Amino acid sequence: MSKITLITGGSRSGKSSFGEKLLDDRDEVLYIATSIITDDEMKERVEIHKSRRNQKWETFEGYRDLHKVIRESECRYIILECATTMITNLMFDKYTDFDKLSREEIQNLEERITEQFTKLISAARESDKELIIITNEVGFGLISEYKLGRIFTDIAGRINQLLGKLCDEAYLVVSGFPLKLK
Repeated sequence: MSKITLITGGSRSGKSSFGEKLLDDRDEVLYIATSIITDDEMKERVEIHKSRRNQKWETFEGYRDLHKVIRESECRYIILECATTMITNLMFDKYTDFDKLSREEIQNLEERITEQFTKLISAARESDKELIIITNEVGFGLISEYKLGRIFTDIAGRINQLLGKLCDEAYLVVSGFPLKLK
C-alpha cells in the first residue's frame, strides 16, 4: 500500500537526516535530488549529502516530470529532496524577471507547478510506492520586500499545504527533533 510522508522544517533543522533515517534499513530506495549545482560550494553540499546516505540507494538528479521517474523506477521507496528547491527550479525554468510578471502569469506559473506535484503524488499512489517529501517551512519568515521572494513564498506555502493535505504522515523538524503533525 502506498504511503506519502511529508517532512518540513527550517534550514538546517535536521529534516533531511530524519527523512533518510526513516529508510536507513532499506536498500531499494530512489533518492530524487532536485538541486542544481551552480558553484563549488553547492557541489560540496551535494557531496556531503551523498556521503551520509546508504550507498546502495539509487540517485536521480532532476526536478521536472518526476511522476515519470517514479513510475519507471523499480524502487519501492523514494525520497524527494527537496520540494522547495524543485519549486525554485520550476519557477526559473519559465521566467527570470519576476518583477514584470502579471497576476495572471503568476497564477499560470503556480498552476503548472501544482500540476507537477499533483502528478508526482498520483504516480506514487498508483505505483504503490512509499514517498518521503522533504520541504522547507516558509511560513515562519517575514514577508519579503522583493516580488520574487513574495511569489516564491506564496507558491511554496500553498504547495506545502497541498502536500500536507495529500500526505498520510507529516512531521515538523525543529533543532533535530521531529514532531509528528499527522
